[in-house]
Amino acid sequence: MIAAYYYIAYTTVELFASSLTEKTKLKGLLEILTASSEYDMLPVRQYEERSLQALSTHLPQKLADGAKFSDPHTKALILLQAHFSRQALSLDLAADRNVVLGSALKLLQALVDVISSNGWLKPALVAMESSQMVVQGLWDRDHPLMQLPHFSKAIVDRCQAHEEEIDTVFDIMGLEDDVRDSLLQLSPTQMADVAHFCNNYPNIDLEYDVADADEVETGDAVQMTVTLEREVDEDMDASTIGQVSAPRYPKPKVEGWWLVVGDVKRNSLLCIKRIALQKSAKVKLDFVAPDEAGDYKLTLYFMCDSYLGCDQEYEFDLSVAQGDSDEEEDSEDGDSDGMEED
Repeated sequence: MIAAYYYIAYTTVELFASSLTEKTKLKGLLEILTASSEYDMLPVRQYEERSLQALSTHLPQKLADGAKFSDPHTKALILLQAHFSRQALSLDLAADRNVVLGSALKLLQALVDVISSNGWLKPALVAMESSQMVVQGLWDRDHPLMQLPHFSKAIVDRCQAHEEEIDTVFDIMGLEDDVRDSLLQLSPTQMADVAHFCNNYPNIDLEYDVADADEVETGDAVQMTVTLEREVDEDMDASTIGQVSAPRYPKPKVEGWWLVVGDVKRNSLLCIKRIALQKSAKVKLDFVAPDEAGDYKLTLYFMCDSYLGCDQEYEFDLSVAQGDSDEEEDSEDGDSDGMEED
């Protein structure tokens, strides 16, 4: 089903299912991703092996021992890391990088589905963050301001050194014009690119409610309602809402989002739903209460597939009372059936 839905090879889904674990982290996930059958035919030209080997020495994540630079999957992994590191590439390698990126998002979505079918929270979040990295051409540890066009490390350093520390895209949007001009030191054309990015960057209000939260028993179906409202300018063209500013991604991109309910302590994913969002939405999430009575600290995640820094998470408590087990119900029924009338 997953292979057909995403138009990927069934061998790729089998690889994902056999390779992923509840402890998979970013390094392992990228290795699994680039081992996909979709990269079998990525060309490795005779003269490229030395270039790929040299490129690999500058990447944060070292290749596995014995990695062969003639292997298309090794090349895919190197090019993906080079994309996150914004490494300069030759024309041929840049074209091949775009081929790698062209398949990466649907493969990552399939990875999320395989992981969530196993009920693992942390690897699912890593895969979602990897989608952001692919679209914006950054590592997850890079500063979110580096997404903005023409921003350099020097500009980010000036923003962080400002008397009112500037850490987010929203902070940039809230600056007075003269302060912004002084900090960024960009040309009018470059500032127009920054403004375009900021106007597209999602600003979404989220509210949630758990139905009958005080009456939850073990094994109950729990329903959560999430209300989403995007802040948009009144004169904004509706057809452009959700269009992603991503000059380093080779295709047009529209935002996608995941809503996830999870238990961080137990690395348990209880519920997941992928949505598209225009101006507003009301989404119902259903999950099953834990089998053991107790107080649980759960987290609602709202994860973007395209931008760094706009994810949201909300902790909430769920008290689960002991419900009647089937054995207890059967016993009660048996006692009732065995009573004799006087």
